[in-house]
Amino acid sequence: MEQVNAGASDVEAPDVSKIGTWQAFAWIGAGIRDMRSAPLQSGFYGLVFALVGYLAIGLFGDLPYLVTAMTTGFLLLAPFLAIGLYRISQQLDAGERPRLTDSMTAWRRNYGSIGLFAAFLGFAFIFWERISAILFALFHGLELPEVDNLGGWIFMLSEDPVFLVVYVGLGGLAAAFVFACSVVSIPLMLDRRIDPVTALITSVRATLNNRFALAVWAVTIVALVAVGIATWFLGLIVIMPILGHASWHAYRDLVQTGGPDRAR
Repeated sequence: MEQVNAGASDVEAPDVSKIGTWQAFAWIGAGIRDMRSAPLQSGFYGLVFALVGYLAIGLFGDLPYLVTAMTTGFLLLAPFLAIGLYRISQQLDAGERPRLTDSMTAWRRNYGSIGLFAAFLGFAFIFWERISAILFALFHGLELPEVDNLGGWIFMLSEDPVFLVVYVGLGGLAAAFVFACSVVSIPLMLDRRIDPVTALITSVRATLNNRFALAVWAVTIVALVAVGIATWFLGLIVIMPILGHASWHAYRDLVQTGGPDRAR
């Protein structure tokens, strides 16, 4: 019977590994293999990611700062949103048949810790949304242009290069901080009975121990997500599952796992 944990047991932070600079490309390859092994389950999550993008444009087209904040802030929430994809890869690693229903409730395996970390990501997203609103107000005033589609939204941003540089710069700093805190945190809490603070510390240690390799991984993620968005979100149907599966393999390479604290 599957073990479900409200919290985490008292375990020491796992050791982190040193990886090669270009390991990100091996993770992408592993992500592609996992998607091929579970195309329907993976495709379901990809479709959800794409639909969320269309929903953001459809509902908040008259609030471009919010569309931009949600689209860029998506990267802040992605480590939690991809938890179902981590579970699919975990099952494939174990030689099990992935089940969509099981992946959709994967958070229950350590729901206390994962829930607290999700709240941290939620606060980071809200903080970025407020910063986004302030930047739009400073550069464009209170009368913001309406955006009816993705193309118009991109054109509006490109019209003001100074705003774009400032926006991308501050957004990059926020994303780098969250990336360092979350690169292995949720896969670790899914896989082991680890509390969110220990998971966060482990993630930061893994990042500091592999600065260049994880910089390559971060740039790869941003570039692929940008392609997915630029294709009117259609590319996300394939790109997001690949990145989600790849993130599981990143965790497996970065964190030395094993022992009695596995959340099995």
